[in-house]
Amino acid sequence: IDMQIQVPMLPPESLRERPQDAKVETTAQVRERVIAASDRALARQGRANSQLDVGELKTHCALDASGEALLEQAAARLGLSARAQHRVVRVARTIADLAQSEAIRAPHLAEALGYRQMST
Repeated sequence: IDMQIQVPMLPPESLRERPQDAKVETTAQVRERVIAASDRALARQGRANSQLDVGELKTHCALDASGEALLEQAAARLGLSARAQHRVVRVARTIADLAQSEAIRAPHLAEALGYRQMST
């Protein structure tokens, strides 16, 4: 599993309240975003991001200088193996696709690293 997400228990009263400015996506909207992201990956590389091999990562998941630096720092701090780093990059590519971004940006990589931290 490439992602682990800890979801804290919410107090019951918070489930009844909804902030006025909260952006709420319906299940159908999320489904459409996921389908669009999957279509984007298939059009770009002919397969899902999770199926990319190391060579394809360099082609389809290239990081800019700030992304490389962030991944390098995180790998050192978290003790990530090369395989774990590749998994983080694949998840970041998916996050970028969900955001309709052609490139993996630092926020995409940071989010992917956040999902990875629990499993280290």
